[in-house]
Amino acid sequence: MAGTVAELVGRTLADLGLAHVFGVVGSGNFALTNALVAAGVPFTAARHEGGAATMADAFARTSGRLAAVTTHQGCGLTNALTGIGEAAKSRTPLLVLTADTAGAAVRSNFRIDTDVLVRSVGAVAERVHSAGSAVADVTRAVRTAVHERRTVVLSLPLDVQAQPVAARPAVPLHPPAPVRPGREAVAALADLLQTARRPVFVAGRGARQAGTELIALAGHCGALLATSAVANGLFEGKEFSLGISGGFSSPVAADLVRGADLVVGWGCTLNMWTMRHGTLIGEGTRVVQVDLEDAALGANRPVDLGVLGDVAATATDVLAVLRERSPLPVPGYRSREVADRLTTVRWPDVDTPDLSTADRIDPRVLSRELDRRLPRERTVAVDSGNFMGYPAAYLAVPDVQGFCFTQAFQAVGLGLATAIGAALARPDRLPVLGVGDGGFLMAASELETLVRLRIGMLVVCYDDAAYGAEVHHFGPGGADLSTVTFPDVDLAAVGRGYGAQGAVVRSVADLAAVDEWLAGPRELPFVLDAKIADDGGSWWLAEAFKGH
Repeated sequence: MAGTVAELVGRTLADLGLAHVFGVVGSGNFALTNALVAAGVPFTAARHEGGAATMADAFARTSGRLAAVTTHQGCGLTNALTGIGEAAKSRTPLLVLTADTAGAAVRSNFRIDTDVLVRSVGAVAERVHSAGSAVADVTRAVRTAVHERRTVVLSLPLDVQAQPVAARPAVPLHPPAPVRPGREAVAALADLLQTARRPVFVAGRGARQAGTELIALAGHCGALLATSAVANGLFEGKEFSLGISGGFSSPVAADLVRGADLVVGWGCTLNMWTMRHGTLIGEGTRVVQVDLEDAALGANRPVDLGVLGDVAATATDVLAVLRERSPLPVPGYRSREVADRLTTVRWPDVDTPDLSTADRIDPRVLSRELDRRLPRERTVAVDSGNFMGYPAAYLAVPDVQGFCFTQAFQAVGLGLATAIGAALARPDRLPVLGVGDGGFLMAASELETLVRLRIGMLVVCYDDAAYGAEVHHFGPGGADLSTVTFPDVDLAAVGRGYGAQGAVVRSVADLAAVDEWLAGPRELPFVLDAKIADDGGSWWLAEAFKGH
């Protein structure tokens, strides 16, 4: 059937498996968005392109399926740029479908150098060049996004979108076979695991699909299991799991990682956050990295062995070698003493002082109470700021799909959109957002999206009426903090203004309002404005600022 390039692109993307598209529709992307909807791709309208980009990013991370954001030419793309940068730095397979000015429109007010702009934040620039090349151009963009785990910006000039074209079949995508490691590398890693007495596995973003294989290998060689923050939940409920390694580690978890004689990073770059600037690597500890990207091996710290290969395939091959050498598992680091220490490895089980006052609740008390009250089947999203470790460390998740952490760019204000995208990917779970007052107000326009979609989300605002990270970092030096402190705002009232439910919380007793909401139909989001006590500066940001 004949049509336009815009219509052909919509049908082609649907055929290639595009699962969901988010966006703010203007004249430049109107025809393409309608073509996607007509082809059966679900569309969610956001209130800001930055929110749309982050929703698409979170949907892709949580669902494991390809998502897209669509933008108007010029200003629509620049509005989305922070979200695109986050996705690109996180290596999220994502498509950005942006309109572009016609080739002859050299004086258009919308004209920008799109390719230079998107490459500057780490995304891949692609383009639909003509009616004749449209299917090949779209297929190339999807293949790059899916197979190379890249964020791809596909520009669609207005004059090309309008070109007539005959219908053409989409080119099928055949997934590549997993990259298997070399035999010598497998044998070398097996040697190190065989001689290690206290091995620790740290799984990162590249290991999110390899939990089963890593658990089996760790059980055979006696390794403790930990994750980076973005892979939180991968080993939830498993024996000898330490939770998150790095700034969010509990004292017990940090001490056990530090006591390892072998640390293996599986799809994990072992950066300054995951290894606390290297302080979690003990003197004489051997370090191994397994990754699909050669450039990642040793990028953040020296390694004794770098293994190039798919994480699941590598773990499977190494386990086969170890079983061939010795069919019986060894205890390794999994002693009775370690098992006893792991009873307090989770932050909710760690005794901490209660800093609550008459009108402020300790954020640890708040987080511990929420973890106890909320259903276990939950999806937790976290914005950036001084508060961020509380929901990340205290709110347990059922698995790796239960935690969405858009922090590669460390941009404040992505949390609400992250939670919406993750909620749409997993509508069977209670979505929970941890956000500061700064990030909440920065993204407040997407409260309308949240209410319009009738998502029963708990929005937990850790409200200190400030940009707390800056207060705690610069305040002790006597700096003027007037630029980063603000009058108190009733954030629950802001939520109600958009149609949500909400309450201000200053004590544990005030959480009865949350209990009531949880018991109800939860057809509308609930904004919990928690007025939190001063924590003196979070331990994880104290670590992070060492790198500034």
